[in-house]
Amino acid sequence: MKKYFITGLVTLLPLAVTTWVVHFFMNFLTKPFIGFVYVLTNQIPIASPQLIRVISQICILITLVIFTWFLGFVARKFFFNHLIRFGDAILIKIPLVNKVYKTSKEIVSALFGAKEKSFKQVVLLPFPYQGSYCIGLITRDAPHTCSEAEKSELLSVFIPTTPNPSTGFLVMSNRSELINLDMSTEEAIKYVVSCAVIQPEEKK
Repeated sequence: MKKYFITGLVTLLPLAVTTWVVHFFMNFLTKPFIGFVYVLTNQIPIASPQLIRVISQICILITLVIFTWFLGFVARKFFFNHLIRFGDAILIKIPLVNKVYKTSKEIVSALFGAKEKSFKQVVLLPFPYQGSYCIGLITRDAPHTCSEAEKSELLSVFIPTTPNPSTGFLVMSNRSELINLDMSTEEAIKYVVSCAVIQPEEKK
């Protein structure tokens, strides 16, 4: 009985997690436009409001994909970067808005930029106390003022949490306290997300 239950859980859990993630991102992307599109699709002779909402979300997602592709096409083919710079210059001069916009742009560029990887090395570090270890991802050197205050070279290390690696802890640690691991970033994230169920592949 126990074996059957575990087998069913292993089969069902990935599907449930995938469904939850898709549902979350669908609501996140469509929420700003759902009211306007819902009014238009409400004219369709369908009795079920839930079905109308689903149709509205699908239409919004298709529109967003097409618009994003078109925006990328225009940006590559024409001198759209000048317009982007002009928009950046305007947004940066607006109080409060400039803080949010600049921070968001820096985060997106760091995560999705093609020039360099966001995470340089997977390490093992003592956290949250000595004798207990966590997997961390080195992002870059710590701010100079922090290293100067500590009077030693500090590195910024991101510690992802389980099972949601998008949240975690940012710590600054001495290089001597970090243990480099022969593990890729993808393997480390899989290990954390799966709650240590998916083990990293052994290097030959």
